[in-house]
Amino acid sequence: MNLHVALTPLISLIAGILILVIPRLLNFIVALYLIIIGLVGLLGMGSTRLM
Repeated sequence: MNLHVALTPLISLIAGILILVIPRLLNFIVALYLIIIGLVGLLGMGSTRLM
């Protein structure tokens, strides 16, 4: 059985849970998320998936 998990939705889910638990982390989480998405886009790894 193969399990394919896309990286972006997983990061979004973790960030959303952390924001609900600790709202003060909102700025840090959003900034980190945007940096990661930007790097993935620039490096052309948009179709990379975790197995």
